[in-house]
Amino acid sequence: MNPPVALITGASSGIGEAAAKVFARRGYRVALAARRRERLEALAEEIRLAGGEALVVPTDVSDHQAVERMVQSTLDAWGQIDVLVNNAGFGRLRWLENLRPVEDIEAQVRVNVLGVMWAARAVLPHMTERRSGVILNVSSVAGWVAAPGYSVYAATKFALRGFTEALRREVAVFNVHVLGFYPGPVATEFGQHIGTKRKTAAPAWMTLTSERTAEIIYRMVARRRRSVIVPWWFHPVLWFNSHLPALSDWIQTRFYTRPLRLR
Repeated sequence: MNPPVALITGASSGIGEAAAKVFARRGYRVALAARRRERLEALAEEIRLAGGEALVVPTDVSDHQAVERMVQSTLDAWGQIDVLVNNAGFGRLRWLENLRPVEDIEAQVRVNVLGVMWAARAVLPHMTERRSGVILNVSSVAGWVAAPGYSVYAATKFALRGFTEALRREVAVFNVHVLGFYPGPVATEFGQHIGTKRKTAAPAWMTLTSERTAEIIYRMVARRRRSVIVPWWFHPVLWFNSHLPALSDWIQTRFYTRPLRLR
């Protein structure tokens, strides 16, 4: 049998890069998709030197035609896609009136939501025909709790949670598993691209490493776990936000928004 194939978007850094290395170590052939070709080439070379197989597929997931080519290039090279890790995403964390309509708002929707939908749509005919496959969507705890300053980013992640749940129920009859991953703070380049200097940041002991996060993703795929939220201490935070919304509003307004907006 041919080794399984994992197609990973956003593979040029952070969670995607770490996931590519983890899947390659576990015997997967990995297709690396992102915009930064030079980083993908360096990662592919590292994987090959370690004895793995890697395919570089430069892709801008905000372009649906590029996404279609990404999937077709992987199928042309290896004839199968067993796992799609929809990891590409970014955030612009500013007050809504300060976000630019196209560069910040539309771009987040195109990458974080439409890119995920287009990639899933592109691999599904192959997976349903084979009656096998896993689609893992990397979302965020922002898809459960919307903090001030995260308005558009949280909207994309809430949308992704709904999409993941609905698609899971659409394709389960074909033995295709759709998984939702909701991490909290992860040590990646995310903070370098948010478009502002963060006023607060999670302490190191609350922050997952990319490598640890990638291992969790691999285990989710191996065990077909439909939904995982990490770290564990976000579970009570989510419960609090869901069951005591007025108090949650007051706390975030009183201790975060008011000091920043009414100085």
